[in-house]
Amino acid sequence: MQGDPLTEQDSTPESFDSQPPHGFWTRRRFLLASGLSAAGFALYSGQIARHEIDLTHITVPIRDLPHAFDGFRIAQISDLHLEEFTEEYFLRHVVERVNALAPDLVLVTGDFISDGPRSVSYSLKAAVRCGEILHGLTCPLRFGCLGNHDASVGSQGVIERIRPSGLRVLVNEHIPIERQGQRLWLAALDDLGHGNPSADLAVPERPDGPVILMAHEPDYAVGRYKKWHREPVDLILSGHSHGGQVRLPGGRPLTLPPGASKYYDGLYQVGPTQLYVNRGIGTVGVPFRLNCPPEITLHTLAPV
Repeated sequence: MQGDPLTEQDSTPESFDSQPPHGFWTRRRFLLASGLSAAGFALYSGQIARHEIDLTHITVPIRDLPHAFDGFRIAQISDLHLEEFTEEYFLRHVVERVNALAPDLVLVTGDFISDGPRSVSYSLKAAVRCGEILHGLTCPLRFGCLGNHDASVGSQGVIERIRPSGLRVLVNEHIPIERQGQRLWLAALDDLGHGNPSADLAVPERPDGPVILMAHEPDYAVGRYKKWHREPVDLILSGHSHGGQVRLPGGRPLTLPPGASKYYDGLYQVGPTQLYVNRGIGTVGVPFRLNCPPEITLHTLAPV
């Protein structure tokens, strides 16, 4: 029986060069290269870029800064999102990096955990593990505020599970930070998107020192603070944006969440107030970062 004529036609005639010219893109080459590029992109953004921490040093000029706080150093981390995609080993590495800075104060500006995609009970268990890891911070002064994910899971439940770490979560309250008989005030708002924030409760009245306010969502913090404030705030520290997680060439974020579309990365001057937005440690939605590394910020206070 003769072979299939279609099979015979597929054989290459001796007079035809079966190798395409150098540099000529065949469909097979294109698909292979595309597949390798996609795999490389996924590997880089998901496993490499997502874990390459950027340490940002910021000098923050503060008017009427008490001389005891000249050079005072604040380490800020944000948006940990433990156990959505942030691995325990990575958060332990973050803690080690913070400890190596020997800061005077450590602040976590919200979203210790995520409210999805798993159950609330899973998220609360993640909060327990988050507290256990944060217990490794060596700085005795350590505080935080709630983020939208924390509030969605359950503010009180998250606070109770973080408390054993020695990190106190402030909600609509302020405390003095004292040094050599002088002070500054640390304040925090409840989550601006899912909580019950009160600037009247959070910001001290007629403070006898500079005021630093933690508020998770920067756009909401600026907009609502302008509406509510009685007393000046010298510095607002926020997170929430993740810096966009994925940025196009030129630095433009591919997408930004509500509450962080205007202010999403770095230091801003907003009237008399300075605002710093940290890009965060973790990711949500997809475990990718590109042109937008996770961040630890070291703020050094300086007199104007």
